[in-house]
Amino acid sequence: MVRPVRFGAAATSEPVRHDPASRPSVSAALAVLVALVALGAACRGMTSTKPPVHLNPSMDNQPKARAQSESEFFYDGASMRPPVPGTVARGELREDRAFFEGKDAAGNDLVQSPVEATAAVLARGAERYRIYCQPCHDPRGDGKGVLAERGGVPTTSLYDPKVLNALDGHLYNVITNGQGLMQSYRWPIPPADRWAIVAHVRQMQQQRQAERAAK
Repeated sequence: MVRPVRFGAAATSEPVRHDPASRPSVSAALAVLVALVALGAACRGMTSTKPPVHLNPSMDNQPKARAQSESEFFYDGASMRPPVPGTVARGELREDRAFFEGKDAAGNDLVQSPVEATAAVLARGAERYRIYCQPCHDPRGDGKGVLAERGGVPTTSLYDPKVLNALDGHLYNVITNGQGLMQSYRWPIPPADRWAIVAHVRQMQQQRQAERAAK
């Protein structure tokens, strides 16, 4: 193509060439068009009940069942499955009846704790006592804790004759299963800590008796 070019009063004609490389390629234009169509489809203003597509699957978004959730796969409609009959979970084989139940082979309460009252056990028992027992039985075990003072709930004194004369196995079972207004601490307090609390209670009783004898 030849266009006239004017310089001042004079005009000349010289060829003007278009570089083909300066023209946008067809593929680039097509890519832009596809991107525009995709954006338009994504912004169509319609909501969906399905979660968005996760382009990079990870452990944050994985197929799983939450505790106590429903399931359409299992016949009973529950996602949590019961243990296989005859199996025992790791660490749950409780063959030592004296330690885990506080009873002897005949099913009677143990006279004495099967756990030695070492300094470490007594320290652990004192710590657990402050957490679980002190709110009701108070720090000294007189049964005058916050629950009794503010709620008027009667709480047994650990120096009551029935507690003093109770067997260690009985105290362990009261902690485990509860008694009267006292709830069960089977789940929050493991067996070893229950025996540690029993050892701490016995230590407090011995100290109180020694204090009375010294008067």
